[in-house]
Amino acid sequence: MGQYELQRQLNSRQITFMALGAAIGVGLFLGSGKAIKLAGPSILFAYLIVSAMIFIVMRALGEMAIDQPVSGSFSTYANEYINPFAGYLTGWNYWIMMVIAGVAEITAIGIYMKLWYPDIPQWIWALASVVMIGAINLATVKVYGELGFWFTLIKVITILLIIGGGLSMIFLGWGNNGTPVYISNLWQHGGIFPNGLSGMLLSLPIVICAFCGVESVGIAAGEARDPKHTIPK
Repeated sequence: MGQYELQRQLNSRQITFMALGAAIGVGLFLGSGKAIKLAGPSILFAYLIVSAMIFIVMRALGEMAIDQPVSGSFSTYANEYINPFAGYLTGWNYWIMMVIAGVAEITAIGIYMKLWYPDIPQWIWALASVVMIGAINLATVKVYGELGFWFTLIKVITILLIIGGGLSMIFLGWGNNGTPVYISNLWQHGGIFPNGLSGMLLSLPIVICAFCGVESVGIAAGEARDPKHTIPK
């Protein structure tokens, strides 16, 4: 294997959880509150619309990644199947998006940690997260994939606990003096569209942001152990 060749050590389990971990980020934990405030119960429709869009995009990306599993992914595909300028724009657009997303992520970490440790400056948490993430990315791809798996598992467990807590609030009255709230809140306070259709439309960019990262499956195809078997899964 040459000095600059990809190691191709990511297995199906690691790549699947990398995609899940990217989707379950601050866009879901922190951004969803703002989206719900804008849309109200119609946020359910916003997530359904965006989920359908993401599904279609990822099906297409998956097919291309199987046929041509390269680390350049969609930038390479745009360059080859449209024109070099499209590939150039796609690559730089993704780089800019990841920089902005990275800033958002570390800002969210600082906000969360500030709540628990108010005496420690927020920038320290942000810097610590940058150093930790940088160190993980400098490790071998196998180590990166394994750490990504376990970190994502923590996120998945957290989501399940949140869902369990929400169901307890709705049907058991947990946090509401034992009085169940049931699902009537979906239409009793201004209807399903309390802020009109515009509220739901304004929430769409936030919801789309919550899904940023699932495209990492296409990039990871370049380092998958057996992409023709792993990527379809």
